[in-house]
Amino acid sequence: MELSFDNTEIAFSSKDAKDLRRSYWLFRMIGYPVFVKIGNVMSSFAIKIHFPIKWIIKPTIFKQFCGGENITECNRTIEQLGKFGIGTILDYSVEGKETEKDFDACMEETISTVEKAKGNKNIPFCVFKITGLARFGLLEKISAGKALDEKEKQESARVQARVDAICKKAHENGVPIFIDAEESWIQLAMDDLANEMMSLYNKEKAIVYNTFQLYRKDRLAYLKHSFELAQKGNYFLGAKLVRGAYMEKERKRAAEMNYPSPIQTTKADSDKDYDAALEFCAANINRIAVCAGTHNEKSSMYLVELMKNKGIAPGHPHICFSQLLGMSDHISYNLASAGYRVAKYVPYGPVREVLPYLIRRAQENTSVKGQTGRELSLIIKEKKRRKTVGSRQ
Repeated sequence: MELSFDNTEIAFSSKDAKDLRRSYWLFRMIGYPVFVKIGNVMSSFAIKIHFPIKWIIKPTIFKQFCGGENITECNRTIEQLGKFGIGTILDYSVEGKETEKDFDACMEETISTVEKAKGNKNIPFCVFKITGLARFGLLEKISAGKALDEKEKQESARVQARVDAICKKAHENGVPIFIDAEESWIQLAMDDLANEMMSLYNKEKAIVYNTFQLYRKDRLAYLKHSFELAQKGNYFLGAKLVRGAYMEKERKRAAEMNYPSPIQTTKADSDKDYDAALEFCAANINRIAVCAGTHNEKSSMYLVELMKNKGIAPGHPHICFSQLLGMSDHISYNLASAGYRVAKYVPYGPVREVLPYLIRRAQENTSVKGQTGRELSLIIKEKKRRKTVGSRQ
């Protein structure tokens, strides 16, 4: 069967009527920016006054986009995705912490995901954010090239030790791990850490992956520079390619501080660089392992065509497609059904702690042109298909 992202029977093969109904109403609601804005304000207020909201959040938006409140609760999602040939990327999505105790706890939790993934074909990758292990202000100061005082140097050494502990554990257990990208003004510090970890642990194969946000004007060039560093250092480059998630914040800061925005002028420019990055990775597939993190159908199909043209097998260990849990199942399930390596980001954590992530997902669906409409149209199409099939039986 020819690969098609319009095949809703495959796209929603894991969803029963109840799941489909929940998805339908959720995407209908978050299709209205006003509703999302009100929901954001109300949720934030409820958390502030400790109002109980778990009873309404967990069976709805949390269930759609998260695997559970802890690793054990994610087991059902891991197994369900695995039945359809889709891997799980366990993503501890608690954020906004600022204490050493919280940073150490996040490190231990990330190491727990690595141990969970060891030898488990259904968990092909793990992931972490360096801001879960380090104070934002420290990363900002390092990235700006400012001198650290003695206390900050010790703090920086602890951050490096946490990152190394995670990557060392990933290497020992043979579990590839992504380092997520974040805001441009802290990215340099994280790039340096990622490059150092790759030089240590990617000698035999890609274990550590840096993330490249192609909605930035300079990231395609930096991807190529990173490959040069890998060649000189004789290690594999691990590259997760995304468009990016901080566009409004980036542009606002650039305008307020009067410096050129690092963000591409148009979406077409982002798309062009993203596809060029895919092409670069495919052309150097012997030394680059790439994860294409995208909800864009054209880019996903472009990588499929690149693989065909270059004679790269669908299941090649150096290429993986990735989408977020609860979104773009028409891409994930159809690719997996056609034999391609696919993994879903599966966020988890206590409902209250993960709420900022859930709000971003809702905002993302309202701000990305056509995203909610596309999800809804496919759900409606599948509901009609099932109704037609049911009436024939």
